[in-house]
Amino acid sequence: MDNLLLNWFKNGPNTQQLISFNHHDIVTSERFTAQVAFLYHQLISHNSQRWLLAAKQSDLFAAALCAGLLAGKTIILPANTQPGTISELNHQFDAVIADSPICEIKAFISLTHELALPAGKWPKVTKFGELILFTSGSSGEPKAIRKNITQLDAEVSILDHTFAAHLPHCSVLATVSHQHIYGLLFKILWPLAAQRPFLSDQIEYPETLSYYLAIMPNLCLVSSPAQLSRLPEALENQPQNNRPSLIFSSGGPLSYQAANDILHCYGQLPIEIFGSTETGGIAHRRQLTQQEPWQTFSAISIKQTGNNGVLCIKSPYLENSDQWYRCDDSIDLISSHQFHLLNRVDRIVKIEEKRISMAQMEHLLCSHPLIHDAAISFLTQPRQMLGAIIELTPEGQALLAEQGKLAVNNLIKKHLLSQFERVTLPRRWRYPVRIPQNSEGKRIQAELVSLFYHD
Repeated sequence: MDNLLLNWFKNGPNTQQLISFNHHDIVTSERFTAQVAFLYHQLISHNSQRWLLAAKQSDLFAAALCAGLLAGKTIILPANTQPGTISELNHQFDAVIADSPICEIKAFISLTHELALPAGKWPKVTKFGELILFTSGSSGEPKAIRKNITQLDAEVSILDHTFAAHLPHCSVLATVSHQHIYGLLFKILWPLAAQRPFLSDQIEYPETLSYYLAIMPNLCLVSSPAQLSRLPEALENQPQNNRPSLIFSSGGPLSYQAANDILHCYGQLPIEIFGSTETGGIAHRRQLTQQEPWQTFSAISIKQTGNNGVLCIKSPYLENSDQWYRCDDSIDLISSHQFHLLNRVDRIVKIEEKRISMAQMEHLLCSHPLIHDAAISFLTQPRQMLGAIIELTPEGQALLAEQGKLAVNNLIKKHLLSQFERVTLPRRWRYPVRIPQNSEGKRIQAELVSLFYHD
């Protein structure tokens, strides 16, 4: 590995590097260096060690992130800035560096676009701070994941080694948040280290994506399965004249149909990244076939363990890089560097004293011709039971409107009885237009459970 990120942090951007852009502004290396130096001096004058960082604009976020790490601070990245999230993390940080005062009782440094900053020099340091990312977790409880500069450098260097040959000198735009590990790596850290400008805004609408594709050649799109699955419909399922140079997807497996819909519109299959906040990237694939295996990154070692075939990895992205780390996924191991992903193994619950795999039940539900997608939640009130959240196909929605919820419930229960005993079937049913997901295309269990609070 060539220490791509670490060398960039030590030396700063070169004088020709363009950092970021949007439709009305660009950030040059000179302006970015001045911003980082300005924030660095504010941070080292503070005794506070743990700084919560949040900003909508990626250029401000990147400047604060660099300044914090260079100042030796611990940078806290919340999953989002909702009041409940910040309240849960209240004892995890001492101060805030953000584009708005999200916590009034803490010390605060404001992130703004200072256009009149004096020229500054890139801070020269020998010791860096660290990141703590807080994920929502499947239960909704915040979970702290520590990342130091060595771990981040290892992943950025491997990403560049793996994909640089596929990337012309391009710019990067993203539909995902930089507050999460995927957006942080693919939109902020890797582009900075590889001298690829990034769009400072987060793409929220297909029209915005099409606008930038029309005016700029060689754009790399960083997106998620949920967003890519909806994109072809917004493009009227038509081949596009203006196309990204490369498309990345992470946050969960992309369906074979969705991958090929993107191929039809943009002339290329997305590169999917499999991993987690804890592990970083583990493997990648392009779905050339319906059973396309995952290929591990060159630095990752894998094995199977236990009766469920649980995936274990060794990775330089982990704090203990020489120890095997047990993941929460079962796999079918094909070779030392290839596998098929099966189910999550941490979603086993007991219903009527019977062990039930919620992942297995979801998989069976999705095989029904009237069901587009499904989620199973474990409910504890008024007693322990399963709740089913079903996203119907247009045909299923028509049947629901014509015959009512009870008829559809019974039809789906009959389907589930092919693999599950009646006493274990879901007792409560919801039929939203779309299953709730966060900005990363992931399901948050607490949000799913909240659908059952009101009948």
